[in-house]
Amino acid sequence: MSDLTHFNQSGEAHMVDVGSKDITHRTAIAAGTIHMQAETLALILQGGHKKGDVLGIARIAGIMASKKTSELVPLCHPLALTHVELDFTPQENNNCIDCEATVETRGQTGVEMEALTSVQVALLTIYDMCKAVDKGMIMDNIRLLEKKGGKSGHWKRED
Repeated sequence: MSDLTHFNQSGEAHMVDVGSKDITHRTAIAAGTIHMQAETLALILQGGHKKGDVLGIARIAGIMASKKTSELVPLCHPLALTHVELDFTPQENNNCIDCEATVETRGQTGVEMEALTSVQVALLTIYDMCKAVDKGMIMDNIRLLEKKGGKSGHWKRED
């Protein structure tokens, strides 16, 4: 395992200097799941929720969150994102919704944090919109699936 890059030689937190890195096309894909009662999932899928289109609003929230990541995570660089896409896959047999975010940029640092933030905020938005009918929802398995670009190249989760 390499050294932690967000600490200087004195052990103090700092923002990594990416100024000498090459500008490359960088992509990150992250995913997560929100589990809920069957009735809650049915309400979302039928579009009968009085607050509106739950997944549509969660998609917008996830896109917005990816653009605000550097404001939420202290040592993240602000990035000019070139593409953000969120997909939701309801699993009626398991009473859950899977969320997957793909984030891209052309820059000097990766977009893993933006993809992970996108997923988490999208799932939080689903929770917020549905908590009146289901306070027991659980968000889990939030993880990076794949990243491409930069000096470290291509990485893909194998489990």
